[in-house]
Amino acid sequence: MILQNLVWTIALAGMSLVALGFIHVIRQAGKPADDVATRKAAHTSNVLRRWLFGAMLVIFVGATWATLHRFPIASQHAALDIQQVVDVTGQQWSWQITPNTVRAGSPVEFRVTSKDVNHGFAIYAPDGRIAAQTQAMPGFTNKLVHTFTQPGTYRVMCLEYCGLGHAPMVSEFTVVAARGG
Repeated sequence: MILQNLVWTIALAGMSLVALGFIHVIRQAGKPADDVATRKAAHTSNVLRRWLFGAMLVIFVGATWATLHRFPIASQHAALDIQQVVDVTGQQWSWQITPNTVRAGSPVEFRVTSKDVNHGFAIYAPDGRIAAQTQAMPGFTNKLVHTFTQPGTYRVMCLEYCGLGHAPMVSEFTVVAARGG
């Protein structure tokens, strides 16, 4: 099962339990109660509330770990052991990409920065979908690691409005077939 589907199933189960709790409370709201029944209901309510809180806490911690333990962002402060490195600098209103050719099938480290304002660095695959993205910020270098699976011409576009020349802020680079492939 895909992890996202599992998390969605667990979330739906939790929402269903909460909905059933609301239905139970609504059904019980119209019934008269004596002192013993009121104390018993209060005790049961407190026990159920504690168990529900504990279950939700366990589910939250489990779901957080399951979705984030393989966090897809490369280490920003340590050297990465990646053979293909591409330096990217954004400035109003162009991208400087060096080198502009990479190989498919092995990771590429993009070191992305800006000379002036924030830019949104987005890599579009030949079919038009976004393959990867990060921020280009002045005074900071973001590392983006992506492994290209298909050769072709990839477009780089700015995703953050950066001034009058934002729309034509487009560049390209080439992904060539892996060696021996």
